Amino acid sequence: MPIGSKPVSFFCCFSLVFLSCGAFSIACAVEPFPSPIAIRHHELFVQIVPEEHGLFVKDRLTLDVPQSKVPVRFSLSPTLQIDHIALVHKSAGAEVSIQDVPFEVEPGSQSEPAQLVKIASQFVAAGSMTLDVQYHGVINDPPRDPRHLRFVTPSETAGHIGPEGVYMSSESHWYPDISESLSTYELSVAVPRGWTVVTQGKAGESRACPVGLCRNEQMVMAEWIVTQPSEALTLVANTFVASSRDWIAKTGQKIQLSTYLFPEDAHLAEEYLDATARYLDAYIPLLGPYPFEKFAVVENFFASGLGMPSFTLLGSGIIKRHYVQPYALGHEIVHSWIGNDVFNRADRGNWVEGLTTYVANYYWHELTGDHAQAREQRRLMVQGYNLHVPPERDYPIAQFTQKEDEHDNAIGYQKGAMLFHLLRQEVGEETFWRALMSLVRQYHGRYAEWRDLERVFASESRQDLRWFFAQWVEQDGAPVLSLPEAVVRPVTGKPAQGFQLETTIVQSSRSFRFPLQLLIRMDGGNEHRLTLPMRSLVERVSVTLPARPITIDLDPEFMAFRRVSRQSLAPVLNHYVTDRRRSVLTAFTDEPGRPSPFRDVVARIQSQEQQKPIGERTAMVPVAESGLLPQEGSVLVLGGPESRSAIQSILADHCGERATLNDRGATLLGTEHEGPGLALLVSCHRVDRPGSVVTVLYAATPQAVAKVARLLFYYGWNSFVLFKDGAVVTRGEWPLANDRTEVHLDERDPIR
Repeated sequence: MPIGSKPVSFFCCFSLVFLSCGAFSIACAVEPFPSPIAIRHHELFVQIVPEEHGLFVKDRLTLDVPQSKVPVRFSLSPTLQIDHIALVHKSAGAEVSIQDVPFEVEPGSQSEPAQLVKIASQFVAAGSMTLDVQYHGVINDPPRDPRHLRFVTPSETAGHIGPEGVYMSSESHWYPDISESLSTYELSVAVPRGWTVVTQGKAGESRACPVGLCRNEQMVMAEWIVTQPSEALTLVANTFVASSRDWIAKTGQKIQLSTYLFPEDAHLAEEYLDATARYLDAYIPLLGPYPFEKFAVVENFFASGLGMPSFTLLGSGIIKRHYVQPYALGHEIVHSWIGNDVFNRADRGNWVEGLTTYVANYYWHELTGDHAQAREQRRLMVQGYNLHVPPERDYPIAQFTQKEDEHDNAIGYQKGAMLFHLLRQEVGEETFWRALMSLVRQYHGRYAEWRDLERVFASESRQDLRWFFAQWVEQDGAPVLSLPEAVVRPVTGKPAQGFQLETTIVQSSRSFRFPLQLLIRMDGGNEHRLTLPMRSLVERVSVTLPARPITIDLDPEFMAFRRVSRQSLAPVLNHYVTDRRRSVLTAFTDEPGRPSPFRDVVARIQSQEQQKPIGERTAMVPVAESGLLPQEGSVLVLGGPESRSAIQSILADHCGERATLNDRGATLLGTEHEGPGLALLVSCHRVDRPGSVVTVLYAATPQAVAKVARLLFYYGWNSFVLFKDGAVVTRGEWPLANDRTEVHLDERDPIR
């Protein structure tokens, strides 16, 4: 999930340019541009009135000004009105006088809605400058459902103050900011009695608001101090139940672990505290000391999975679903180092999400010895890229800034993660982790870019990695491989007999440099594995084996990153989602006055496609008794017992015997399942349209489908899912012998 420290929309980054310096081809030192004006400290007094969406703030800003007579410009939300700005004159640290200064407001634009507040250059002197800015207004952008088919995704909002909760990130521009400022903060925040404030840093005391200071005598005031410079500040508030634990890591580091949960979920505190401790103990040895004094799990009033410095903000729905998995809570904890301690300038390329995904979502499984799940994660990363990124929509990882949809996710997160897996193979295990810890140590509290990662890994490995970053970061695409033919001839004579295998690996379009694993299966069940260093468009393989080879598998463990045809991937619901042509076959009936729960699926698909041209929208077609499908594209079949015959005909044509329906229920991979709570989601390759799929959602009763309809697309990476009363009984992917080549015997004389 995306980090939340500075979730701002940025333009595409430029192509990185490198020069050769010293022993390695790495980025050279260049003459820096003059330092811009930056805000170094905020002293904020904030009052929040939820029922009015109201915000009232006085912010004392300390700025670094590199030269006199230049205007100061800072951003602020257009929904906030400045009451006055004053220049604070100090002597020996003490306040001497306050001088009101005039200001101008430049309106925002559609691409950047924040207004720019300008203070004229004649009031600006070089050195440290202190400004008082007082303003008020509303922050009221209610969370909205996401704009794509995945049902379980964060809601969209820049920031919101309301009776249901408070969420204010830098994206809402709720405080004065200057781009790329790394600031510390002191906050006094007044909220209604019974509410709790959470933000970055360390909590101070909470007390009743002093008489005459707050707008309302029923307000309480919380103190927070952020001593570590940060690129942004996120503030949340709600009626939380707080729990905390003074915890000591195995390394001896003391960290306060906390949860801020809604009263109905407060019983989950220990589970989240235990999981937090488990992840910190795993990642501190890999990444170095945890960079903050606390880590808090905070429940949110809308769907979210956001990582901020020293806390994570998780939606109430996923808190209830025990969101402690490595791709969930673990991912946000890794962001404590990567993204919230070492920052990235997203407009110059976002490397943070790919690296965090690799360390948390993927490497956790290696770390805990679950190698089957590690392989599955590699498979899913390759599959995600191939389904969501057709060649004509590909772009270099260097241009990834933030995730707008699954297409960006497949490049920035999944391909980005596999990039680090390939880098680890290139430089070696020990060097990779040493370099990563060095990166975190060197750029603690600073910005790092792709060129900085190249410099660190090149230095630690003592290798020229220019080719690697040029190939995987600055260029788009991935290798396209084929193994057109493999032949074998017996080897006779002394000292031993065996078989000589000859084959060729071909890269189409352009050549990539990477290690490729081959699995050779032989007579008698024996196997031989080898790693081929791919360097050119054509690589020849010649190997002597003790038994006759039968087949060769390309990259059986998904250790490489490459393009695979859609029909060679296990069929899943996301094949349907990503197909250019889609149809829904409605095989259900509505009762008078009671629409079928399948209508929820149809309505959600239709609402997601309102902005598409009519000709590109998903077609809604009644199922034919014959089971005939539309001529083109992938098909989603929605239905129950009233259309079982037609649905079974479709399954028989495209799934064979793997999934069948009968009057008692369904048979899946030879196992019968029955009962009124049964629902089956199954995807199979469409036999008459390579690359497209047929997906069936069948439910024994309306109640059965009602329990799974909303979460249907959550199971987008499974070939089959069987539900009973809304709970998953079994799920998985059809086994495929993809990228397998048979070895042919050469009938000529044996090799002597």
